[in-house]
Amino acid sequence: MEKQYKRVLTIAGSDSGGGAGIQADIKTISACGCYAMSSITAITVQNTTGVRGVYPVPLEAVSGQISSVLDDIGADAVKIGMLHSSEVIKTVKDTLEKYKIKNIVLDPVMVATSGDKLLKDEAIETLKNYLMPVVRVITPNIPEAEILLGKKIHSQKELPQMAKELSLNRSVSVLLKAGHLTDNKLIDIFYNAENDRIIALKTKKINTKNIHGTGCTLSSAIASFLAHGLPLNDAVREAKNYIDRAIASGAEYALGKGHGPVHHFHKYWK
Repeated sequence: MEKQYKRVLTIAGSDSGGGAGIQADIKTISACGCYAMSSITAITVQNTTGVRGVYPVPLEAVSGQISSVLDDIGADAVKIGMLHSSEVIKTVKDTLEKYKIKNIVLDPVMVATSGDKLLKDEAIETLKNYLMPVVRVITPNIPEAEILLGKKIHSQKELPQMAKELSLNRSVSVLLKAGHLTDNKLIDIFYNAENDRIIALKTKKINTKNIHGTGCTLSSAIASFLAHGLPLNDAVREAKNYIDRAIASGAEYALGKGHGPVHHFHKYWK
């Protein structure tokens, strides 16, 4: 019998600086022991200091990349990142629907670490109403959750209820990340909509500016561990451990003049 790779398709934007987007996804998927494939939705012109431009890829090219990969290679999991417009959101959803893939992880990318906007305002409702109901897990941070909910989140104690509200009546599981809160000890909240349970994932806040691509990295890690066949709770825990180590290991490096990347290959090289 020939060996088989665990396969993960990432659908996201390209980051020329290499710290986020498709580049971070491929590094993460590879570091987590899976074979990475990609569909690029947009080309961003960016570095560690910010985004200088966003150039959408034609819709037929986005759909074509997905179809060509899944028709031939297939996928055990899919990670979805930056989708710039309503049109590309609908294209991705409609294309994926043909393949009946269970493990789809959506990182609802709206704003870059630098503060630059990556999602058009009119696309937010499309993301919420058209794509979120058909994925298995979403991984919003606090600002993204506030946009999706239409209200502010003020404290750690609100996160469990906010995660439940984001689940669209238990149609999607939610990892609500606490990194934007100011507490020294952060507790991410995972609401597993499949069993109606909440898990608190505690971590110590690391004082570093090297946080570019953390959301891309975490969501790709979840997709990778789901591709390996881990139960949902275990996949989220393993992904959380991976990103925590990647942030801690990358904190001691200097790269660029702004927000540097995490250390995706901390397990393999220093």
